[in-house]
Amino acid sequence: MNIKSLLLGSAAALAVVSGAHAADAVVAAEPEPLEYVRICDAYGAGYFFIPGTETCLKIGGKVRTEGQWYDAYNPDSSLGTKWHTRAELNVNTATDTEWGALKTETIIRWDWNDGNATSTNLLWSYISLGGFLVGKTDSYFNQFVGYAGDVINDDVIYDGPYELNQITYNYDSGTGFTGVISLEDSNSGPGATGANGEDSSDHYAPDVVAGLGYSTGQFGFKVVGGYDSIVEEGAIKARFDAKFGGVEAFLMGTWNTDGDKLNKYAGTNQNVSACTKDGTVNEAQCGIGDWAVWGGVGVPFNDKLKWNLQLAYSDSKIFEATTNLKFTPVKGLLVEPEITYVHYDYISDDTVSGILRFERTF
Repeated sequence: MNIKSLLLGSAAALAVVSGAHAADAVVAAEPEPLEYVRICDAYGAGYFFIPGTETCLKIGGKVRTEGQWYDAYNPDSSLGTKWHTRAELNVNTATDTEWGALKTETIIRWDWNDGNATSTNLLWSYISLGGFLVGKTDSYFNQFVGYAGDVINDDVIYDGPYELNQITYNYDSGTGFTGVISLEDSNSGPGATGANGEDSSDHYAPDVVAGLGYSTGQFGFKVVGGYDSIVEEGAIKARFDAKFGGVEAFLMGTWNTDGDKLNKYAGTNQNVSACTKDGTVNEAQCGIGDWAVWGGVGVPFNDKLKWNLQLAYSDSKIFEATTNLKFTPVKGLLVEPEITYVHYDYISDDTVSGILRFERTF
């Protein structure tokens, strides 16, 4: 073997060995791109895109704890002091579609009531699209006009039903005119079995709510009616709002189509003791009678402190006065002391109750 042949053979062997090692070489994979959370500001503060989707998500809620002295809704209350704590989780979604924003809202509450077991409540859960809403939320007999005053005990004199299933259409012209029509589940909410003992076991017709309103920003007027299909009676409610600088004022009234009957839209939040005299229960005295009125003012002293007052009176001669202070020492924290006085003419009795609330929202 000559030198030339030896060199060529060695080179070939090295090439084979090098090729074998090259086949076994580990090549590092390219890192996957990291997708950061994107802010979704089209639907307001707090929304962000769920990664990999075009759906926006917002998560919030509150933690509340409060002490209560006596009960504004029960003239025979011997409650003394009660401590109530609540946690609430709000989950909202929104997706842009060719028919507008497809939204959902879900609110879940957990309550601990003075040593009793914690209760869970699916407060709201609904879907909305293009002005239509279907699911569970408060009756639009209340929502459309804006409930009553900015106080905790705003419905000592009954102003309408709250949580129930419904199909609702909301109209907003964008020029101040608004409207609503709602078919509400007659078998859920207060009065579901008939406020006066009516049998609803074979009843399938929905309750109906309809309303119209107009607002200029500084002034607003709304009127809404509700029909209880089980009792076959209802109520009409109207509200006027005004703003003068930072001061807010409202006046609201409701009329019951039959003052001798309770119905879902002219019912009662009162304990039966409020309408029991000489051992006899007069249910009409528990409700509003033929009519009721509410009025109130809200006065901000600065950006951290606001004073509210609400007065209400019914044809059944129940008078209520509630006042509070809403103190926000830091953003997201509310401290709210409140006092309520109620007089019941029918039983010649009155009550004074108080609440001290601490609430953190996020």
